[in-house]
Amino acid sequence: MAERIIDLRSDTVTKPTPRMREAMARAEVGDDVYGEDPTVNLLQEKAAKLMGKERAIFLPSGTMGNQVAIKCHTQPGDEVIVEASSHIFNYELGAMSAISGVLPRSVPGRDGMMEASQVREAVRPDIYYLSRTTLLCLENTHNMAGGRCMPVGLSRELCSAARGLGLKCHLDGARIFNAAAALDVEAREIAEPFDSVMFCLSKGLSAPVGSLLAGSEELIVLARRFRKMLGGGMRQAGILAAAGLVALEDVVPLLADDHRRARELAEAAAQNDRLEADPDKVDTNIFMVRVNPPLDARGFALGLREKGVLVSPISDSVARFVTHREISDEDVGRVSSILKSYS
Repeated sequence: MAERIIDLRSDTVTKPTPRMREAMARAEVGDDVYGEDPTVNLLQEKAAKLMGKERAIFLPSGTMGNQVAIKCHTQPGDEVIVEASSHIFNYELGAMSAISGVLPRSVPGRDGMMEASQVREAVRPDIYYLSRTTLLCLENTHNMAGGRCMPVGLSRELCSAARGLGLKCHLDGARIFNAAAALDVEAREIAEPFDSVMFCLSKGLSAPVGSLLAGSEELIVLARRFRKMLGGGMRQAGILAAAGLVALEDVVPLLADDHRRARELAEAAAQNDRLEADPDKVDTNIFMVRVNPPLDARGFALGLREKGVLVSPISDSVARFVTHREISDEDVGRVSSILKSYS
């Protein structure tokens, strides 16, 4: 009997837990476009409370949550400050320009993090022939920085600098609960300085579908209109929301184990002279492995696939590993042995 495939490509590959499936089957539902789905309403209330915001709205995806937030905060022709390797800038198909008619102004960060001086320098002067800078978007945890966490103090400093120049602030908090676990704070502390925050249920939290956008009452009323405009209005969505409620209750407490397993794998990779990994930079469940010539990342990923391990090459020389609920300590032991001896 062949060994099972160990899938470390992403935490999006997670499947709903048995309790999620049971909750989905039993979910009380209504028409959410009318605001009449009780399970969706319960999830939204819980999400708003967890983020320390007035209200929240359930959406099909994190990308839609980010783009609805951008549309709420901007007008066509505005500029939005983003970190150069951020998800919003690189992996959402230019949606802020296509949907909201705004331009990204990218700022290179260190480990995905900008400095307050960079935010101030990126804001356009108030001159009639220049685009207005109206929004700062940050990401925590930062995917392409290897799951690094932005400290709460830095978030507050960046948002304070932006707000002092008249900008709104949005957080792509797709994995905000991973950040909270790693920083040992409540998620609401991370979300506090932002006007809006989006988080995903369908990544490390193992729900099949869905994200939440949280903010002020006024923002969420507007977000509901834009969600409908983008085709995100769902009907008996309580079936999906039920899984999200279980995710928040059952899976959030398990995230620290994912982080520990990621560090163990990074430590194994660091023991191979043909690979480079820094366990000290593994904050959460994501880490990067750089391969040394003559290896390349695609060949490395193909070689691991032959051994029953899936990872994602993200450049010619770097592969991404992501742990999640379905990766066990036994899996970590098996992959660690493969990484130590890989040639």
